[in-house]
Amino acid sequence: MSRTHTDPRAEYERRLSHWRERIAALDRVNEQISYRTGADPQVLYDVISNSAGSSWMFQNRVPHILAGDYTPLSAVNIFVKDLGIVLDSARKMTFPLPLTAAAHQMFLGAAGAGLGYEDDSAVVKVYQAMSGIKLPGKKKKQT
Repeated sequence: MSRTHTDPRAEYERRLSHWRERIAALDRVNEQISYRTGADPQVLYDVISNSAGSSWMFQNRVPHILAGDYTPLSAVNIFVKDLGIVLDSARKMTFPLPLTAAAHQMFLGAAGAGLGYEDDSAVVKVYQAMSGIKLPGKKKKQT
């Protein structure tokens, strides 16, 4: 009887990827709360980017929102898929991930609202629709 061996490095990378997805989802929640407080989005971005609360995902995605540019670099649909994989893995381990589940629902809502092919930062538009927050508009090119 043969045994299938899993490459330990591949398993580590898979698990690390799951945690990266969770962090990305939490970053989205923090962005939405910040907008709701009425704080200047650029100032907030600058402060968080230079604090312990910063992350690569925050520094990479928030500028898209500040510019009003949702050209896809990583689409909403990718997050729906990836967060679904994370939740399926957690379910198999009987491990609760309530914030990931909530983020997954928001990305599903964004996809359902026709934003699936926009940049994943477009999930902010779901929060905008639900809460009335004002988002920066697309900046016009200066001539």
